[in-house]
Amino acid sequence: MSRKLMLLGDEALALGAVNAGLSGVYAYPGTPSTEITEYIQENAVARERGVHSHWSTNEKTAMEEALGMSFCGRRAMVCMKHVGMNVCADPFVNSAMTGANGGLLVAAADDPSMHSSQNEQDSRFYSAFAFIPTLEPSDQQEAYDMASYGFELSERYGTPVMVRLVTRLSHSRSVVDCADVADEERELTYPPADKTRQWVLMPGNSRIRYKEVLKGWEDLKNASESSPFNSYIPGSDHSLGIVAAGIGFNYLNENFPEGSCPYPVVKVSQYPLPEAMLGKLYDECERMLVKEDGQPFIEEQRRRGVGDNSRVCGRLTGDLPRTGELTPDSVRRALGLPELPHGEKCKVVAGRPPSLCQGCGHRDVFHALNDVLKEYESAKVFGDIGCYTLGWLSPFNAIDTVVDMGASITMAKGAADAGQHPAIAVIGDSTFTHSGMTGLLDAINENTPVTIIISDNLTTGMTGGQPSQGTGKLEAICIGLGADPAHVRTIDALPKNHADMTAMFREEIDYRGVSVIVSRRECIQTARRHAASATRK
Repeated sequence: MSRKLMLLGDEALALGAVNAGLSGVYAYPGTPSTEITEYIQENAVARERGVHSHWSTNEKTAMEEALGMSFCGRRAMVCMKHVGMNVCADPFVNSAMTGANGGLLVAAADDPSMHSSQNEQDSRFYSAFAFIPTLEPSDQQEAYDMASYGFELSERYGTPVMVRLVTRLSHSRSVVDCADVADEERELTYPPADKTRQWVLMPGNSRIRYKEVLKGWEDLKNASESSPFNSYIPGSDHSLGIVAAGIGFNYLNENFPEGSCPYPVVKVSQYPLPEAMLGKLYDECERMLVKEDGQPFIEEQRRRGVGDNSRVCGRLTGDLPRTGELTPDSVRRALGLPELPHGEKCKVVAGRPPSLCQGCGHRDVFHALNDVLKEYESAKVFGDIGCYTLGWLSPFNAIDTVVDMGASITMAKGAADAGQHPAIAVIGDSTFTHSGMTGLLDAINENTPVTIIISDNLTTGMTGGQPSQGTGKLEAICIGLGADPAHVRTIDALPKNHADMTAMFREEIDYRGVSVIVSRRECIQTARRHAASATRK
């Protein structure tokens, strides 16, 4: 029995994992991956079975927690956006060496065009670097089907498996044919005796294991050639051969409805690349067009692996845009098809740049900070990743740098080490527990003259209001790390407290040591939801 549901790509992968006997999902919220975990948290079957679905402190802890569940023979999934792969790179790369016992999926949601991200990084480079196979769905149905298939692949070859999503697939809906009954959760089953040493990554063990990983990579190449998600589709016109990866295959079908594409096509949705299929396409066709969302991962490999790389085209050759998302329109142009009529664009709607919500506590922090910093000749404010990054924009123009999660504190410390004063870090509560605590410890150990403002809105606001791991603990964490309690101060970020905030900021900036100010006010969006919920009760 099956049923049809209208699902986001994220939701399809989540439901597929639950129905495949998932025991736990581990994640830190990040667009466009957040809805995977949220769907599992609300799923009735997952709740009934007690599937673990609490948020983790960051992507590194999530990866390690999922690896621990896999060690015990149960199926686990870890989810993150593409830049989260940087945070979990250490355990991710080493998980290829430990291998997997229970099926282990690593869902990485890339964000081409940087809708809510710092870069356009492509997670496929991580999986190839680590010798970990990747599944890349072309539509929501494949996202659902790949969960079960990915767990089986993981257990068959004893390796984690990456599932690479992109924004348009994660955040668009389609009808998905879903299994009606979910598989039962697996029993605890530990690695067999001949596999136990590979879980202890001492040099003597790893040297042996690395040879096995390389041999296993050859087996995984063969698995790609026979994968149900990879295929060679013949065509009558051999002037062009098309490599369509992931959502690129979907966009090809949009331009050739009812399977009318005249060119031979290799559909790629499982990596390592199906070399035999790609070789056949190159040999039979005059040119090869590579359509992939993200960076030219396949295109670069094909250009290195053929005699005449001028016959391989795509993003590197300008046939497709070098940056930004792949789209049905860009595919259409690359194929030389006439533009479709889209109708006259609306000329009434004006663009709306992002801004902090009215009533947001971050606004009061920046108002107070700007008033104080007028008194200093060359103050520098180091920002971080979160809603408050919008403090860089008008009318605040209050931030000088934003690089990655937690970098506000460490960059402020480095600037202070160089002689910069004042050196101020602005960081959110969730970002602080994600990756700010270690930077604070560095500053504490040298009593570096930095002022750290933790703008605490009691939630992970940027991704929709998920729980923040530091709620109610921030001051205790800072003091526990060794900060002087006299210089760990708290204030409510309210307009009526503006004078007190400016006085506190001024006092702590003038203190030549580590100071932490927790400026607290609940996110206006979650406050409204909480008020509405209380009214309904």
